[in-house]
Amino acid sequence: MSHSTTSSVTSSNLWSSLQDEAKHLAQGEPILTSLFNTTILRHDSLSCALSFLLASKLDSISVPALVLREVIQESMSDPNSGIVTDIENDILAIRERDAACESLTTPLLFFKGFHALQTYRVAHWLWNNGRESLALYLQGQMSIAFSVDIHPAAKIGSGIMLDHASGLVVGETCVIEDNVSILQSVTLGGTGKQHGDRHPKIRSGVLIGAGAKILGNIEVGEGAKIGAGSVVLEAVRAHTTVAGVPAKEVGRNTEAEPALGMDHNINHCVRTQNGDCK
Repeated sequence: MSHSTTSSVTSSNLWSSLQDEAKHLAQGEPILTSLFNTTILRHDSLSCALSFLLASKLDSISVPALVLREVIQESMSDPNSGIVTDIENDILAIRERDAACESLTTPLLFFKGFHALQTYRVAHWLWNNGRESLALYLQGQMSIAFSVDIHPAAKIGSGIMLDHASGLVVGETCVIEDNVSILQSVTLGGTGKQHGDRHPKIRSGVLIGAGAKILGNIEVGEGAKIGAGSVVLEAVRAHTTVAGVPAKEVGRNTEAEPALGMDHNINHCVRTQNGDCK
């Protein structure tokens, strides 16, 4: 199913669209019929399917998949958690932004950035409900299974795309608002051993390029763009592109939300005649 044929998919028909797509794909690749059946077709909801999938990937001798699935389902069934809505928005965000994603089932079944993010959402729910040890256990399992390390106390919004995601680190007091796109090997970390609020605040619509390091309790303003490989040690103004080591402003963005367009070219911004940022 291509981008064009999924353009009408919304949260209200996402699950039925996923099932229809899984049926079609199973017919086209019989070897994967069992995969599509066990992960999607035999379930009656997205939360049911994802709880099965995540539990199987996070399974261990100490805490088996059957036990983990009960915990995951508990978090998703909490009407105050908002996790299911976030899951739906994350899938739709990936479908819209990732040129390598040609189907709705792809992120659900195969993208570890999506899996890590949903594991975080469960761990965050546990953390907020006083079950910190189990939350930290899930953080550890996430790191082992997906090579992604997100502290369960971090606050992450909806419509997030973690593209590839390998090596991503998100610290305890980090805040990531809605509609943010982050590539692999990004660090949202602290700068020392101090306690308290010490991690970055990433506002909505931000695009963070591969390998970027954003360190300290600094704000990356709404609609900003961080160039790949940059080291950001100071606050970034809204709708501004920064790049380099240490990162400096290179221009004002022409897009309101770079995260949605996924254009990583740092030269696609507006400069004054003398080369300074507008």
